Amino acid sequence: MTRIVRHQRSVGPLLTAALILLLLTLFLLLPVGSVIIAAFSDGAGGLTLAHVGAAMQQSLFVESFWNSFAVAAWSVLFATLIAVPLAYFTVRFEFRGALLIQTLGVLPLVMPPFVGAVAMQLIFGRSGSVNLLLEDAFGFKLPLMQDLIGVVFVESIHYFPFILMNLVAAMRNIDGSMEESAMNLGARGWRLFRRIVFPLSLPGYVAGASLVFVKVFDDLGTPLVLGQTNMLAPQAYLRITSVGLDDPLGYVISVVMILLSIAALGLSAWTLKGRDFATLQKGGASLRRRRLSGLESVAATSWIVVLLAVVLSPHLGLLLMSFSSVWSFSVLPEGFTLAHYATVFEDAGPMIANTLLYCSLAALVDVVIGVAIAYLILRTRLVGRHWLDWIASASLAIPGVVLAIGFMRIFRDLELPFGGGAVIGSALMIVVAYAVRRLPYAVRSCVAALQQLHISLEEAAQSLGAHRMSVIRRVVVPLMSGGIAAGFITSFMTAAVELSATIMLVSAESQAPMSYGIYLYMQSVSGRGPGAALGVLAVAIVAFGTWLSHRQAERSGQPLQHDRGGG
Repeated sequence: MTRIVRHQRSVGPLLTAALILLLLTLFLLLPVGSVIIAAFSDGAGGLTLAHVGAAMQQSLFVESFWNSFAVAAWSVLFATLIAVPLAYFTVRFEFRGALLIQTLGVLPLVMPPFVGAVAMQLIFGRSGSVNLLLEDAFGFKLPLMQDLIGVVFVESIHYFPFILMNLVAAMRNIDGSMEESAMNLGARGWRLFRRIVFPLSLPGYVAGASLVFVKVFDDLGTPLVLGQTNMLAPQAYLRITSVGLDDPLGYVISVVMILLSIAALGLSAWTLKGRDFATLQKGGASLRRRRLSGLESVAATSWIVVLLAVVLSPHLGLLLMSFSSVWSFSVLPEGFTLAHYATVFEDAGPMIANTLLYCSLAALVDVVIGVAIAYLILRTRLVGRHWLDWIASASLAIPGVVLAIGFMRIFRDLELPFGGGAVIGSALMIVVAYAVRRLPYAVRSCVAALQQLHISLEEAAQSLGAHRMSVIRRVVVPLMSGGIAAGFITSFMTAAVELSATIMLVSAESQAPMSYGIYLYMQSVSGRGPGAALGVLAVAIVAFGTWLSHRQAERSGQPLQHDRGGG
């Protein structure tokens, strides 16, 4: 009898795991697999390397590869130069306004990078505010927004918070007595940072730097907005949309993007392999913040003010542009108006509604699957249960363009039931793409929430006669509510600025979300005012979601998983 009960109890988790695996296979593994196969298919059922060879012989492909790699690498470098001083000074020294500085440093993530690119053109472009002032005062201009330099500049400013957040957390966890011991032995300044502080916080830095590399490499909107199509993501998009789904070069580019993203994440793990970064106690318990001398304090404050002025400039530029009637060849707008907001509320209302609908449904799917995966991993002994987590997390390494191309290959001939039209281009496909792309963050939040829930609470409910589903519904889920809410909000707000998959899957403006609407507006000078207004609304939604997620994370004691930006 006991064996029968155990068998019956194992059926539910087994069926749940099978259903999740089926969904992940259908909407992640098969689309991505079809792209990989297409890159090496000879068209007759066999495999070939001819497409790869043909791609390598095309100068545009080679140029795009090295451009994308260089932009990602330089973006990591400049993001490091911004993030490391902010993290080091605000964590290791008595610095007035440290919390405010760290908060402001995260703000770039609430703005889609392609939106910030337009605003930064008005401020740092050839005829932007900064260059007009420099030319008038000193007779020269800075080429900050020209060619690929502009892409690096925008991406660095947008994604450096990934390094900042991870470094702040890592530096706070360093045992302060180790730093004090080094100081007693004569280590000071740069030597202390290079030999003690930075090596011990290397895990945080590597985690942030790898995310910056992957996100920059994946970004489609920023290069398109800045007119730099000689990069891999724009080339994959242009090949598939102009030549068609039968173009093998588009699939070769997609495979290269996947491999480089996986390589970046794998390299970050290899860098830390076999190295011990553990300390005897957390930094918060023994860390003594050092005082800066008068001159050091002035220098550090000046540097941080300059950095914050640069990284917050896209927000200021976007806000000014949304109210400007004319802003061309002038330091500030020549006039202000509310007409752009009126246009947005009149014409883009459906886009706002679509965004709320798509992102809510995608976030709901993510937390349901996230709770199920967390429960299977931590509360069952199913063989291979960790594979569900690994497969779900694999979407981190899959560029949105590649996933969308895979959807177009797998589902291009399918029709929705009851005359709903083609699957590709439908609202359903957009929701599925959002859910797949943001699933890892919901899974991480739910796993963290369940890890903090002691199993004895569930055992107590079962000892009183409650069935497994009743325990999950009435005990587990309510006690995980903080983590679930944080996962829902994080998935929602990051999906709200998704562009890479959106631009490939939207077939009609009536089904377009806000990110697609902003991109359309920004394609013409006359539409940039309404586009900026719609961008301000998007930033407001994401900023509000960020605040809610932080609030939920604090209530539930969860570490918040960050990922912003539309890529």
